[in-house]
Amino acid sequence: MRNTRNLILVAMFAALTAIGAFIRIPIPYVPFTLQYLFCALAGIILGSKLGALSQIVYVIIGLVGVPVFTEGGGFNYIFKPTFGYLIGFIIAAYVIGKIRENVKELTFIKAIFMLLSGLFFIYLFGVVYLYISYNLYLGKNISFYFAFFYGFVVCIAGDLVLTIFTAYISTKILPALTKSGHINI
Repeated sequence: MRNTRNLILVAMFAALTAIGAFIRIPIPYVPFTLQYLFCALAGIILGSKLGALSQIVYVIIGLVGVPVFTEGGGFNYIFKPTFGYLIGFIIAAYVIGKIRENVKELTFIKAIFMLLSGLFFIYLFGVVYLYISYNLYLGKNISFYFAFFYGFVVCIAGDLVLTIFTAYISTKILPALTKSGHINI
């Protein structure tokens, strides 16, 4: 029963992340989406392993050709400059889940720091991949500052708002799910 529930939750968060890709605000180079919200919630609710697994499933589904990424899908998506953010989602869900597993009582402030830790990895992989992809295989010579500005500075405000929102709902949802027996902490 527990394995079935875990599979359903992993699939659900993979699907929610896909839906989050289509709720977007177009900004230059890296669109703002709700993928981070569902990636973070996957880590918080499912924990490190299952949270990361949900994001791995999401990425694999996109790479096999299902158009679940912001600009479609398919194996060639690894050549898109924004693919590093997708790798970052996997790491972020794991990191957020790992921290959550070691927190006895989740407070708003602890949730903020936990989510910012995951967000760090999304931007780390995203900005570095953006820089490398433009310079190595897209043939466009950009500076690291350019990648940092468009891959982080332009995007971070929206993700900080999502961090606050996610931290708030996490402190409300997690105790309810734990009390009802839907998740174990």
